[in-house]
Amino acid sequence: MNILVLGSGGREHALVCSLASSPRAERIFVAPGNGGSAPKLVKVELDEMDGAAVVAFAEANEVGLVVIGPEAPLVAGVADAVRAAGMPCFGPGAAGALIEGSKQFSKDLMLKYEIPTAEYAVFDEEAAALAYLARHPAPLVVKANGLAAGKGVTVAETDEEAADAVRACFAGRFGSAGDKVVIEEYLTGPECSLLAFVDGRHMVSMVPAQDHKRALEGDRGPNTGGMGVYSPVPIVSELEQREMIALMQKTVDALISEGIDYRGVLYGGFMLTATGPRVLEYNARFGDPETQVVLPLLESDLVTVMLACSNGELETCSLQWRKGWAVSVVLASAGYPGSYETGKPISGIEAAEALDGVTVFHAGTRRDDNGTVLTNGGRVLNVTALGSSFEAAREQAYRAVDLIDFEGKTYRRDIGERALRGRSAWD
Repeated sequence: MNILVLGSGGREHALVCSLASSPRAERIFVAPGNGGSAPKLVKVELDEMDGAAVVAFAEANEVGLVVIGPEAPLVAGVADAVRAAGMPCFGPGAAGALIEGSKQFSKDLMLKYEIPTAEYAVFDEEAAALAYLARHPAPLVVKANGLAAGKGVTVAETDEEAADAVRACFAGRFGSAGDKVVIEEYLTGPECSLLAFVDGRHMVSMVPAQDHKRALEGDRGPNTGGMGVYSPVPIVSELEQREMIALMQKTVDALISEGIDYRGVLYGGFMLTATGPRVLEYNARFGDPETQVVLPLLESDLVTVMLACSNGELETCSLQWRKGWAVSVVLASAGYPGSYETGKPISGIEAAEALDGVTVFHAGTRRDDNGTVLTNGGRVLNVTALGSSFEAAREQAYRAVDLIDFEGKTYRRDIGERALRGRSAWD
């Protein structure tokens, strides 16, 4: 069948590469895509936010499955338009995507259904939020309520940082996403992500992953979209994994109770506290860069799994996972997550991919008229390596990183370093 993937980041390149390995895939259209290539890949110009345009393209090109990568088209209801046209679609409708599109919605859902999370308060006026901060000293977490491209969360270590974050939201730094502000209790412990396939009734969890959100080594600096990730997570105990899976199932049950037919991926971001896992956030789609380590470990046919989710038949699928580990290091443009330059030629990608077990997923890249790959974003490449041990995968990823070059190449050299030291590294 023909497949249409919406999106342009590293997540979408990883999705395309995984889908292309399926014998069921004929052509894979990606809109708009990036500088990455893959077998069966056809890049097309299409407005991913326009549900009618997506439907028209899918009908004209005999598309049998639409896969929506980013959160914005999901919140905009593109999946609803595709399903209304009678096409299989992987991704929740607007009602389900609200679990990411509104932090207030997700927090209220957790409170209503007794899903453990950080204590919180919601404000739509700056003065009231600042008054709350005066009564609740830092550390705190300040979040823009809506979608802010992964940049709307501030982990405030000081009262001044918390107040500045509140003011930034109401001053319009994140557009309408900051019209409301959620202020949360600061939780401590390792963070962990658990993604699950959902078909409206059933849920099947994937392998856990651990992202590195801070821009600088030692987990310092501003939050980013993610500077590196690995999977599975060696510090997660069997009990914690069972508890996270149970909380994801409880979330799916809550959505069902709310009358929401959720089909696609549900992402749970967890804090592994001393009293057990607590939910930090939900995403309504594959995480980025978690996808770049989770999918390379998936042995099952992704097309089959996505169709099962779309058709409410996930109970017929049994996921198979490769033994071993995956580690991915993000190569970013100098200045990210602030301002940065683009258009820098990239070399060494082929040499990196010649290493055993290495795949380079494109994120912020494009190709010029001569086919040269250029930087075209803040997060440029995801250098992913598989290994029989966590240490081997990590070492191979950094070997590949050393072979790639572009002006302003920036990356963290400590991805996975804490995990090598064990749970005590988070104490």
